[in-house]
Amino acid sequence: MSHSTAGTEPTKPPPEDDHAFFGHPRGLMTLSGLEVWERFSFLGMQAILVLFFADTVANGGMDMDPGTAASVSAAYGTLVYLVSVAGGWLADRILGSYRAVLYGGILIACGHYSMAVPTDAMTWVGLGLISAGTGLLKPNVASMVGKLYRTDDERRDAGFALYYMGINIGAFAGPLITGWLGDHVSWHWGFSAAAVGMTLGLIQYVAGRRHLAGRKHAAEFALAPDAMRRAVRLIIGGAVAVAAVATALALAGWLTMDRFVDVLTVISVIAPIVYFVVMFRSPRVTAEERGRLRPYIVLFLGSVVFNFILFQAYSTMILLASTNARTEILGFTFPASWYASALGAFEVALAPVVAAVWAKMGPRQPHASNKIAFGVILGGLSFLLMVLPTSGHADDTYRMAAWWIVGSYLLLGLGDILLETSGMSATSKLAPKAFASQTMALWFLSLALANGIQAQIVKLYGEVSNPAYFGVNGAIAVAAGVAMIAAAPWLKRTMHPVH
Repeated sequence: MSHSTAGTEPTKPPPEDDHAFFGHPRGLMTLSGLEVWERFSFLGMQAILVLFFADTVANGGMDMDPGTAASVSAAYGTLVYLVSVAGGWLADRILGSYRAVLYGGILIACGHYSMAVPTDAMTWVGLGLISAGTGLLKPNVASMVGKLYRTDDERRDAGFALYYMGINIGAFAGPLITGWLGDHVSWHWGFSAAAVGMTLGLIQYVAGRRHLAGRKHAAEFALAPDAMRRAVRLIIGGAVAVAAVATALALAGWLTMDRFVDVLTVISVIAPIVYFVVMFRSPRVTAEERGRLRPYIVLFLGSVVFNFILFQAYSTMILLASTNARTEILGFTFPASWYASALGAFEVALAPVVAAVWAKMGPRQPHASNKIAFGVILGGLSFLLMVLPTSGHADDTYRMAAWWIVGSYLLLGLGDILLETSGMSATSKLAPKAFASQTMALWFLSLALANGIQAQIVKLYGEVSNPAYFGVNGAIAVAAGVAMIAAAPWLKRTMHPVH
């Protein structure tokens, strides 16, 4: 049963807010602003994280070899998306969306401030806090955007488009600031900039809280008081127990970094399998819904393949740029981490173009499964493109032109637009009604699995030749996309009425 708080503050935004932000509710500005700064801090930090891991201790880094640095960075991403599954449940059952986002933002800010302290211990503490905070914040902001509109409001899709543009603005700006500070001052100054960005996001979120629908409500599907107390005790007790066991194993020398990465990968594989088995066997899922789950598994795997490539934009691609790409365009020199900003820039520029093309095509536009397949193929091509500039060199001292990396990110950005928008829409439409409130969990599990696989595969980076690494991974992605297109007739038939 859900509980609402009666009192002096309204549970709905003031009526005049409804068209105050470019014809949209003013709360959209609050939530988009929060996401600008959250992505600024998250992706700004991630753009320099792998370089920080791989840099020498003398330069303020952690002196990991490139493959290990990329693997640990991927494991961090795995943890973020696994925790996001729990974050959605906590908001639904205990905290409510507003408080989940607020507490998540506070944890993220504390994590970045921790990483600003130049010690290894505070780095790991910071990454743990950021993982927990992002897990609370990320799955719940989008649901708050949805609450600003009625289900039949025609502005809804346009509102989400503005919201995602805010995400990409943050993705573009974050690496520019953190990358410059990391390159010219120190890595920890870069982490400090991420901390300041998240703090600014929290300030404007709290300042604009009166414009958010239902912010005074408790959890929408809150547990009964006794059940909630038991759940809170179990969560706190479980967290303490896991921390104690992990600490004991680490002190005993068993829980090494490599084993921790392996454990996260195993969890990322098991979690979606369990999730799908539960849905297929649930008596609350009808035969018709069960039939639509089968094609969704194909889309889920397509997301895994694409995001396996996408997430390497912040690991192996950044490492490659730092060692083998020129960091100069038209006489202007820039940090290698700035390449990550190209991805956000392309998505800001291309998203409205893609939306206009789909609107122009109307009913003639490709089926959702084909849009996802095209995205997977573009992701594979972005890696295959890197085979050309990395081939035919006598040693590893060569420097490729900046446009090769930029071109790869252009393909990747376009693929991301095609896949993410269609994938999220298909997820919400194909998920059984009994699991409708957990559709974000399904999508996040595909991202966790992509990172979990990446955490293992990137260990080969630096061990095999660059043409082989990018060529094989890219070819596998292209083959997966082509296989999805070949399966299109079956997918269209079994996904009906999803277009």
